[in-house]
Amino acid sequence: MLNGRPRRRREDRPQRFKRGVYLLPSMFTMANLFCGYGCVVYATQRDFDTAAVLIGIAMVLDTLDGFVARLTKTSSAFGVQLDSLADVVSFGLAPAILAFTWGLWPLKRLGWAAGFIYVTAAAMRLARFNIQTAAATDKRYFVGMPSPAAAGVIASTIYLFPDGPRDQEFAFAALAMVVVPALLMVSTIRFRSVKAIEVGWRRSYFALFLVAVLFALIASHPRLALVTMAYTYTVAALIMWVYTRMRRRPGDALGGEATAQGNNDPQVASSSDAGL
Repeated sequence: MLNGRPRRRREDRPQRFKRGVYLLPSMFTMANLFCGYGCVVYATQRDFDTAAVLIGIAMVLDTLDGFVARLTKTSSAFGVQLDSLADVVSFGLAPAILAFTWGLWPLKRLGWAAGFIYVTAAAMRLARFNIQTAAATDKRYFVGMPSPAAAGVIASTIYLFPDGPRDQEFAFAALAMVVVPALLMVSTIRFRSVKAIEVGWRRSYFALFLVAVLFALIASHPRLALVTMAYTYTVAALIMWVYTRMRRRPGDALGGEATAQGNNDPQVASSSDAGL
């Protein structure tokens, strides 16, 4: 006892430290939200390069908040909801406004209507994940296109062509760039989780080497490398979906569907706290 005060026990300090650790995932989530807001600000100023880069940074932060939550074992219901709300802004509203100010404005009402469809699809994608049942155990796939990947298609395209379309004919290409990812988000097409992709040789450093190669490509040709990654991920999922449909026999359609219902065909897990 010192100056009439009881001395603080050492065993109390780790508990206070742990309470502080609970803030770490939410700090990454708030940074993600800040990037989404910043994208909207720069898009309205027609600084499309900066706006597109901010969406890319938001994607990285969205992955880190879930990783930190799992690493520190600080996942919480509050973190899940906060992450979903931040994702609606960063991967729903921000890409829609960015796409409209970049190339949809020549289409006038059709352009902003397409942007609204994209925002709605992103919100529905996040809401659908939040109500998925606890029986979902397959961590390898996402049901529907993840909202960060959909935003990556828009951001990487604009980052590659920052000048944007200058007439109405080319604006229809921008319309497809917004509507197609929106439809994929609300679809039931399965997209592979990047974390669950097997590159072979679990105990080797091959995966680490591939990451180094990927960083080198992005550093040397960032605009081309990022747009190639975004579209490759999207096209690969569509090819696998078509291949699965063609491989399935006509007589197996009913039986396959019944088997899927009986086995509770798993839905997917997320890359972050709230799951996208």
